[in-house]
Amino acid sequence: MSGSIPFLKQVNRAFDEAAALIELPNGLARQIREANSVYQISFPVARDNGNIEVIDAWRCEHSHHRLPSKGGIRFSMLVNEDEIRALAALMTFKCAVVDVPFGGAKGGIKIDRREYSDAELERITRRYTYELASKSFIGPGIDVPAPDYGTGSREMGWIMSTYRALCTGELNAEACVTGKPVGGGGIRGRTEATGRGVFFGVREACGIKEDMKPLGLSTGLADKRVIVQGLGNVGSHTARFLAQGGASIVAVAEYEGAVHNPSGLDVEALIEHRRETGSVLDFPGATNLSVSAEALELDCDILVPAALENQITADNAPRIQARIIAEGANGPTTADASAILRERGVMVLPDMYLNAGGVTVSYFEWAKNLSHIRFGRMQKRAEQESHRRLLDAVEKASGAQFSDLEKDDLTQGSGEEQLVNSGLEETMLGAYHEIREIQKNFGDKADLRIAALVSAIQKIAVTYRQLGIFP
Repeated sequence: MSGSIPFLKQVNRAFDEAAALIELPNGLARQIREANSVYQISFPVARDNGNIEVIDAWRCEHSHHRLPSKGGIRFSMLVNEDEIRALAALMTFKCAVVDVPFGGAKGGIKIDRREYSDAELERITRRYTYELASKSFIGPGIDVPAPDYGTGSREMGWIMSTYRALCTGELNAEACVTGKPVGGGGIRGRTEATGRGVFFGVREACGIKEDMKPLGLSTGLADKRVIVQGLGNVGSHTARFLAQGGASIVAVAEYEGAVHNPSGLDVEALIEHRRETGSVLDFPGATNLSVSAEALELDCDILVPAALENQITADNAPRIQARIIAEGANGPTTADASAILRERGVMVLPDMYLNAGGVTVSYFEWAKNLSHIRFGRMQKRAEQESHRRLLDAVEKASGAQFSDLEKDDLTQGSGEEQLVNSGLEETMLGAYHEIREIQKNFGDKADLRIAALVSAIQKIAVTYRQLGIFP
């Protein structure tokens, strides 16, 4: 299916293929597939020059089978209702796949953030929050936004402070949004969570010899050649973690072009180069590609599309040389492209599983805000003392002696970031093996994307049955 086919139709096509593999009561499949509610907004904002501009925005709550609903807010000129509906649906399935107790949602504001000053972006974000609050489309138990393409912790902080001002006395106001700055109710590890989750998923998939052999690949990440599309929050952290894990980043693509070096790129140096020059192009030791999309077709083992949807289509899928597609972005592979890749024997690690690290750690942040206590605060010292007693016993039994520095290192208790990363790793590994088993049971009828959807649909169906809505 080419990129001209509406995104929502592509999502629904995959859903229908998965739903056809399992038995559902009449009406339940449609209830799971359709959006519960969509709010379209147009509001005026004063520009710095005094002019008034009308901004278009949306918020879709796809599923209320669990509350609150959860999903990011993006700033992009590509935002439209079809895209927001599709992304909200993917959020519903994503949360179910990794057992995060949220319904799916998504929001978007149709702007190019580069065309606005920081003051204008703040006014737009706060007014959008006001509009959501006025129709009960935001709240700790209603709908909890998060960062997405074009937004970050700063915007989430503006949303939280606006909501708190509107809901005076709300004890759990901090839990109305996640991805906030750590000092403003955020959680350590959230910024890199999606990229870290991609890393965990890719590492786990590459560690299974039975699955790597048909691809002609050895197990492990060592010496795997990786191409990353997108050097934003997800792509940059994914590249860092994969490089640290032993992979070689041979190309990076951005909207201004791409750079390629078959011997590998220094990820940190490339990120700093782009920060200084505003472009990945002309990076020392690398070859420029003026057409960014050409990088997707270069020789590699793993391709990580971590930018926007519809990047791998029926047009370029036959020329993709990667043996593994690791979907860091939402919907980067069209439905027809997925069919072509499946026929060619390419493994696709689907977005609704692979980029679930962000929503997983957002769940941890939300739970932290509701509990009003930092993770690790209660147990860190207790763990430290327990480890020290164990180390003392080892010294006594063996006659060995550890230096004070070694003792401090070996007995360190778990802080917030360690607990968050541990919880994320456990979530990603458990979910991967769950969908892999489903895929093996269906054989040729399902790839990992369809298996992930089957997993999500079955879990959501159980919830509706428990609510007594469907038999």
